[in-house]
Amino acid sequence: MSFAVRMSNLFVAGVTGVLSACSPLQIINRLTPTNTYKVTQDIRYQHLARGHLDVYRPVPKDGYPEPAGGYPVVLFIYGGSWDSGSRQEYKFVGEALAARGLVVVIPNYRLYPQVRYPDFLRDNARAVAWTYQHIAAFGGNIRDFYIMGHSAGGYNAAMLVMDPRWLQAVGLKPDIFSGWIGLAGPYNFYPITYKPVRPIFFYPDYPPDSMPIDFANNADIPRTFLGAAVHDDLVNPKVNTEALAAMLKKAGVSVELKMYRGVNHETLIGAFAKPLRWMAPVLDDVVAFIKEGHDQRVHQ
Repeated sequence: MSFAVRMSNLFVAGVTGVLSACSPLQIINRLTPTNTYKVTQDIRYQHLARGHLDVYRPVPKDGYPEPAGGYPVVLFIYGGSWDSGSRQEYKFVGEALAARGLVVVIPNYRLYPQVRYPDFLRDNARAVAWTYQHIAAFGGNIRDFYIMGHSAGGYNAAMLVMDPRWLQAVGLKPDIFSGWIGLAGPYNFYPITYKPVRPIFFYPDYPPDSMPIDFANNADIPRTFLGAAVHDDLVNPKVNTEALAAMLKKAGVSVELKMYRGVNHETLIGAFAKPLRWMAPVLDDVVAFIKEGHDQRVHQ
């Protein structure tokens, strides 16, 4: 094994450890470029705890000007088992997408033990409403609006897209989205075996209609991108990602399913970071999905 390969393996092991511990992701973010985007931080979207968000914008450059109607918009919801995580940890996601010509919104939301289901969904819905109302001022085109989540954030994104209750509470409907992206999301995880999550969903008295897969027979769900690691020891990809994809396709929803080798539950999102993009083409695939939707809308 060459020195370069050994060093690469050590780096990946270190990053994986950081991701697994849900710590501040300092390694990745310190290696993230700072000249490929502009960021506006600490914008308040609701007057509750953890009610702030950050907006990342592309830096226009030669041959890559701002589109006439504005850039496509992605609201990203991070994971962390609904009891950890913060928007500051995901600068590398904001940079990755902004550098590809997207406006990116990353909100905080309330976590357990302060709240349980469904309060984090209500927070995310308010972040969506803020984005819908204000993102044009940041160069975003709300007609090209996508919601993306990883892990627990994938669950949150799925519920906002598939169960209309949450957006109706803020005066919106899921049809505001041009599409959604779920990465390693838990969409079908009752009965809960991961003990830290049990109290968040009132185990064993699960709330009715609280699983995304409960709503998968709705043909009005927007274009869908589902990605997961082939080997995921935390969120079973077969009973979550693959099962949801199959049910959505049966309902007539346009679904793109990607199963990635060489990554796990944590490094699937870590592969958005510039030093780790060689691990899996997740960023390329997500951006291609969004650009395809943009092109379809333009040519309609």
